[in-house]
Amino acid sequence: MNSFTLTWLFVILGQKVSSAFLVAPKHAPTSTTSTFMATWSDSRAVKEYQEFLNSGKQDMDQSADCPSVIITSPSSSDLANALVAMGTGDDLVLTPDQDLPPFDESYPIYITLPPWEIEAFLSNLKESYVAKAEDFIFFSGGLEFGNIEDVLKEKGFCRDSMTQVLISGMRITPSGKVEDLSINLGPDSYGKTKWAGDCASCGKWAGSIAERLERNAVRCPVLFYREWRRRMWERHTFDAVFHLLGVVRSQPTTVEQVATYYSEDVSEMVWEMSQLLRGWKAITLTYGFEERMFGMAEKNGQEQATTLIDEMYPFIWGNQVMLQSKMFSEYLNYAQSEMGYLPGIQLPEMRDEDFQSKMRQGNLRADGVI
Repeated sequence: MNSFTLTWLFVILGQKVSSAFLVAPKHAPTSTTSTFMATWSDSRAVKEYQEFLNSGKQDMDQSADCPSVIITSPSSSDLANALVAMGTGDDLVLTPDQDLPPFDESYPIYITLPPWEIEAFLSNLKESYVAKAEDFIFFSGGLEFGNIEDVLKEKGFCRDSMTQVLISGMRITPSGKVEDLSINLGPDSYGKTKWAGDCASCGKWAGSIAERLERNAVRCPVLFYREWRRRMWERHTFDAVFHLLGVVRSQPTTVEQVATYYSEDVSEMVWEMSQLLRGWKAITLTYGFEERMFGMAEKNGQEQATTLIDEMYPFIWGNQVMLQSKMFSEYLNYAQSEMGYLPGIQLPEMRDEDFQSKMRQGNLRADGVI
């Protein structure tokens, strides 16, 4: 056992009796609205891929799971607790106000803070964190973590070497256990399995988090940043569109029902989003994205009620790419003015004065329910 491991164990033993493992119940913060334009290319990701091809390697270098630091929030601790449970018992859990261990060696630092706490955390990094910034691991995806790309870019953390995880491919049960949500869509024309809704990782510690998840039966492919970014935006589009199209109905509607009864609206909106992503983010969604979205909705959305969450507005529905869609903006305004969602949040003005009357007159489902 080397000196680094011994020192780490001493720190963990001391930490186990500290208050860092004591997490407070979750509570919702005050709603905030923050949207801004972010038009940029993924040229660094292209460079990364070209360097890999030039190296002659057959596989990407992958880091192994190892003792890690997990940064948790008193308002949201589920993911931090799940990561600890999936580990091997040698992780260190801290809150943002606590210093990192004084080790020269690199180790994964999982940032499990909710999206609305990320900007303040990155703006007020303690000195020990600044020195270890390249070891940060950020999470995206789903209604819990959304899309934090704009925040990371503004703070200089949206680099191709930065570790990022699309975590929406798993669910944390009330008992704290994790369940894989990936979906097997069958073989493609080459006989290769088509997957949808799985987790994914990229960056320096991509292999570490992937090993931890897969050891606990959660699928998590390791990707280049360019491909990971496509998947993240695909998931963002899914969350934004399906939930928005569901909340405007007079009856409670699940994600699966949106796929079943409003498929034409879904298709129209997601294809418009795919075009906007090309212009605004230099992203082309991977072929088959519509099939994957409907597959996720039909398989995992039977019991998931559609909703809009105030504090997640900037990270899902309020993203500037989404707001460029006329159809999306109309539904968003209707959800606020007629259904009572997102109170107090400034939305783009309605561009179609007849939209509200259209919504009241029709949109019959296949079973005759409005």
